[in-house]
Formats: sequence, structure tokens, C-alpha cells
Amino acid sequence: MDKGGDGDVQLFDIRYPSGRKMRLVNVYDQLRQEGGVRSQGRPAQTARWSEIMEQEKILLGGDWNAHSDRWDPQCPPKRDANFLENLMDEYNLINVTDGEETHMNIRNGETTGSLIDFFITKASVADRLETSTDLATTSGHAIVCAQLRWDKGEGAKVARKITGWDIDGLKSEKEEENYKKAQKEWKDKRSKRPVLDENSGEDELQKEAEWIQRNFVNHLNRCCKRIKVCTRSKRWWTVEIAENRKILGSIKRARKKGEALQQQVKKQRSNLRRMIQQAKTEMWRKFLTSATRDQVWQALRYMKPGGQQTTKALKSRSGEVAESWEEKAELIKEEAFPKPLKGVERKAQEEGGEMWKKITDEDI
Repeated sequence: MDKGGDGDVQLFDIRYPSGRKMRLVNVYDQLRQEGGVRSQGRPAQTARWSEIMEQEKILLGGDWNAHSDRWDPQCPPKRDANFLENLMDEYNLINVTDGEETHMNIRNGETTGSLIDFFITKASVADRLETSTDLATTSGHAIVCAQLRWDKGEGAKVARKITGWDIDGLKSEKEEENYKKAQKEWKDKRSKRPVLDENSGEDELQKEAEWIQRNFVNHLNRCCKRIKVCTRSKRWWTVEIAENRKILGSIKRARKKGEALQQQVKKQRSNLRRMIQQAKTEMWRKFLTSATRDQVWQALRYMKPGGQQTTKALKSRSGEVAESWEEKAELIKEEAFPKPLKGVERKAQEEGGEMWKKITDEDI
């Protein structure tokens, strides 16, 4: 299928027997040479990308000839990466790589490596994609292989927005091997980064923070199941609750058609509420029996958030308004400990008595 690019962008649409659709895009983003001289343009960047990106399930790969620490942890000076970075940002694409170098270049007797051959895709496809760059070739480029896993029943139209990762699921006993593998991969990737110290500048710190954010998100996308956080994502949500919720919905629909009574709706709603309350109670009990001290206090703060730590402005008898903490403290002090009338203090000192002992600012 021709979408422009003067042959440097090849597009293939695949339709599976189940009806699923997948678009594969092969890209060679490089300056053309005419008579041994490089021209001033890259044909791949002139393709009709808005039309290419219309397909939801899409996988783009090839030789991007772009250098950036967004996909290469050991990136040389950033070069020719603006087009690809803008493409990824505009269509919410993420790179799927293992961080290994895919291109070796020998110049002046020195061998340097870079990561310029890789896949990019949307989040709905990335978690099903496995890549490998272990195959060596006679050229300076490695062969990057990708394997796509289709889940059973895939193809159903499900509207979802990825808002988090199932970290607890990855740390479960069932996923223990994958969890250790994910830890090792991140440790290896992080070890290649420069170490910041008190002599590091603001720009270095900002750059490192951006690198951590981008790469850790990509790492979680590859290693963890991505989830949409909603009511049914609560820790207490169970299969039984989901089934009873469906039953309640079906009874409501039947009630509208006159095929069920309002009493049946009330009974099922009451059952659902009771089941939710029991699930919440059980989850809370399990949390309290296993939580650490810090987790308990954190949970308490969630349940009983502190009130507003401010008080309204105070007004004195004379009409003066106190707004700052200092002004309020002074006004409260004057009201609580008024100055004695003339002559009273001298008389009290002569007669003595604890009641009339002079109070200083330090005592207050």
C-alpha cells in the first residue's frame, strides 16, 4: 500500500481469519544519495503519516538512523532524532527494545555501537511484543526480530485507557521469575548511566530525571501488565461481585420492559451492596494483619485527612483585624491576659499573693 515516502516507507495490512487487523510499517529513514552526494531531505519523513497511523494495532520498525537517549541508554550526541521523537509524541508511541546496540560502525580503526534499528508501537500492542537482537549478520546492522502474542478472544472492541501497572501481580509467586528478570534488566540499564554527585549541574539533573521517567515507563510497559484504574480495579473487587453486578443490570433492563418487579431489583441491589461491604471488610482485615507500622499510619491519613490548617481572621474589641499567625497570637494574648488597670498592679505587688504574679512573654 502506497502512502508516500518514495519507497522508503513500506506498509502491509494483515487481516487474520478471526477478523483482526494488523498494520506493519517498514521504515528506512535516511538521506538519499545522488551521484555520491547526499541530498537535503529524507523521503521517509514526507510520507502521509496521518493516514499511516489510522490503524489502532500497528507496528513500525526499521532503520531510523536517529540517535537519542529516549531509546538508546548509551546515546552519543543527539542527532537526527526530531522527526522520530515528534512522531512518537504525536501518536503516543513507545519504543520496544532491549537496549542492545544494533549497529556497529568502524571509523579510523575505532568501533562504535548505537541503537538505531528498533520497533515502535502503541501501548495496546507493546505488552504483546517480544523482541530479540541476538542474530548477527555480515553487515553492520543486527537483525531485530519481533514476536507478537495474541490473547484468546483478542479483537473484541474494548475502550480502555492505560493509567497504571499491575506491580503486585508482577511480584506474585507465579511471576517470580519474570520479576527477577525485570529487576536485572533495569539494574543493567541503570548501571550504564553516569553517576550524579554534588558537582552535577541543574541541566544534568534535569536530563537524568527525564531519562529515568521515559525509560522506567517503557520498562514497566514491557514487564508489567498495564491496567485501567476504575471502580472495578479496587483491591476488594472480585469475580463474584462482577457477576452480581451484571445480574443487577439484567434485572434493571427486564424491569424497564415489564418483565421483572421493582422488588427483585431492590433485592439484588441489596445483595450486591452486602457483598461489596463484606469484601471491603475482609480486605481491610487482611491489610491490618499484614501491614507494617508505616502502612497503618498512612492508611489512617487516607481515612481521616487533616482539616484545613488555617483559622479565620480575628477581630479585636477595638475593631482591629488580625490575619497573620503573629497578629492572631498577639490578639489572643491580649484578650486572655488583659493588662491591669492603673494602680492595680502596684497594689497587688504590695499586698502580695500568687494570683497577681506578673506574667512575662516567656511564661506565655
